[in-house]
Amino acid sequence: MTEIKSYTRPTLGTGIYTIPDISLILGLPSYKVRRWIIDFWDDRLAMNSGHTYSLGVGKERVVSFHLLIEFFTFFQLRKYGVSARKILDAHNFLSEFLRTPYPFANSNILTEGHKVLFSPQINTIINADSGLQLYLTEIIEPFCRKVEFNSSNLAKRFWPNGRQSSVVVDPDHQFGQPTISGTNILTESLISMFKAGENIKFIAELYEIKETQVQDALTFRKIAA
Repeated sequence: MTEIKSYTRPTLGTGIYTIPDISLILGLPSYKVRRWIIDFWDDRLAMNSGHTYSLGVGKERVVSFHLLIEFFTFFQLRKYGVSARKILDAHNFLSEFLRTPYPFANSNILTEGHKVLFSPQINTIINADSGLQLYLTEIIEPFCRKVEFNSSNLAKRFWPNGRQSSVVVDPDHQFGQPTISGTNILTESLISMFKAGENIKFIAELYEIKETQVQDALTFRKIAA
């Protein structure tokens, strides 16, 4: 097996996300998040890569920012009918090919998936077809426009509602919890004040941000102002 680069476990700088965090940020069912992390990353993928993907158990289980990004890719492929076995085969192959335990958080896959996954050597591994190529183009590529990558080609920041919104998920700020871009202000802090009865103008003045940024936080959580 090709040596795979070592990455730190979930901690400051790599983000710390519980299963409810992933469910909230990505808008995915928490029961699927829990089951798939345990069954796939912590069991089958860890067995192949030798990498520890999560820490803790039960409600205390936490994962890194890169796994959060990987999870979206995995979920979308499953949602559109790609078998778990094909996805796992592709993940295992790409982990060695790209020398990372997080190939689905790699810019080579998220921005050039139709080129990488459909290269002759990988196509034979996952038995890809035109349907999968369609899913990559219509589902994953629009998602990756919300992702910023670092010099190592791994996901660095994520804008859940797109870059036009000020809400960002950045593992270098507040352990990766959603914040207002350029600040350490948690979106949850703004939302809590709004739910307590404060108006948007007052909240914006208190935190010295724009009213539109407060509205972005409410939109992220689908709260009507």
